[in-house]
Amino acid sequence: MDNQHKYAVIIFRSTGLDNARHIAFSQQLGEKLEINPFFYGIEKDRLREPFLWDVGNIELDGSLVKKDSRRWHHSLGNALWHTDSSYHQQRSKYSILLSHGNPSKGGSWTHFADTRRAYADLPQEKKDELENLIVEHDLWHSRKLASPQVYGNPLPHELAAKPPAHHRLVQVAPDGRKTLYLAAHAKLILGRSLEDSQKLLWELIEHCTQPKYVFSMEWLSGGDMVWWDNRQSMHRANTYTESMTARDVRRTTIIDDGPLAYGVSLEDKLAAGWVPPEIEGVDDA
Repeated sequence: MDNQHKYAVIIFRSTGLDNARHIAFSQQLGEKLEINPFFYGIEKDRLREPFLWDVGNIELDGSLVKKDSRRWHHSLGNALWHTDSSYHQQRSKYSILLSHGNPSKGGSWTHFADTRRAYADLPQEKKDELENLIVEHDLWHSRKLASPQVYGNPLPHELAAKPPAHHRLVQVAPDGRKTLYLAAHAKLILGRSLEDSQKLLWELIEHCTQPKYVFSMEWLSGGDMVWWDNRQSMHRANTYTESMTARDVRRTTIIDDGPLAYGVSLEDKLAAGWVPPEIEGVDDA
């Protein structure tokens, strides 16, 4: 794991892996893989494999995702800078994305940002401000940012499947360096207003995604695979457009089992100003 901890993103070309070997490789990297919730029904999923996420743009019949479908709008959030599964209280550590078919040259990219180098370059005054902040991460917040007309009001089963989670903003990465644990899913800094939270969070995301901290990977052929560490990087895909070419990429996600895997305790959240949802808005008069 030394190289993975050092580089955070590792690329393998033309691996020849299929779905089963993709899963088997991933299972060697952690005790548990995330289970796909199949938001829109397993019968509508091309892969129908609980350990795989279909993050391509292809429908069951082989056509491209239809513009303005709910899947189209959900996937717009993947083009925002994010960290996979930061909205889980037990977060992920690794994601492994594997290409199938023959991607069109110049048409398929994934972009990565090094949140360790970005943190190191912050002025000390800013580091001091950030040190003890706790952030609420919410999948539906990022979906609303990307597609407010569709995800302004998520469906009840969507909200129930993915409630928010809370994690420290400044963390120690597996390589020992301090890092920022950030994502478009990051909604609220506990103890601050939503407006102030979003201002600071996006200031930091913009800092982390300057060109000097970003590496872009082009998908060149079927079997190309990228393995990244969500605890010390952010990433994003190219956005969906009406002129996009077909891309068939499938992801496994390995659940974190490290010391910071479960985020913060209830006591820490309450001390930081968190209000449990069931008592929000209660009038004590």
